[in-house]
Amino acid sequence: MTMRTDFSLRAATTADIPALQALIARSGIGLSNGFYTPEQAQAITREVFGVDSQLIEDGTYFAIEADARIVACGGWSKRSTAFGGDQHKSAPDRLLDPALDAARIRAFFVDPGMARQGLGSMLMRHCSAQALAAGFTVLELTATMPGVPLYTAHGFAPVHGVNLSLADGRVAVPLTLMRKTIG
Repeated sequence: MTMRTDFSLRAATTADIPALQALIARSGIGLSNGFYTPEQAQAITREVFGVDSQLIEDGTYFAIEADARIVACGGWSKRSTAFGGDQHKSAPDRLLDPALDAARIRAFFVDPGMARQGLGSMLMRHCSAQALAAGFTVLELTATMPGVPLYTAHGFAPVHGVNLSLADGRVAVPLTLMRKTIG
């Protein structure tokens, strides 16, 4: 397979939210096969995955386009929320202190038809550079099982596992807290 090189990365905007939500749903289901059961993939996609509009407002969420279509998205955050879209938030999103806290890598999603073309790596390089420029020297993320190989390839190490209880406690979805020093 030939790798495409005509991708463009830009800051996501509020006008992108419908396209981002559709991409996130496709990615959440389509790339979970072999990592999660269909029930787990449906629960996390429905209850957790989605756009965190604070990231868009902060200018730290990005879209990658090919042929004027968003094919991947992801970002970093200088705020305390570890993961999840707007529907998953339950507390104020306080600002992190770069001298004390790790920046968060957040919500990486790739269109299943565009997987394995370097889009996650493109986002990771961009987000790492942006977080470093903002003064952060440590990155942290809560990885889904499909994301662990990407994050491991970029130098993240597992800290501990997390079991996320969804569907009113009927579905447990394993995640992994991961961390990396940058700069």
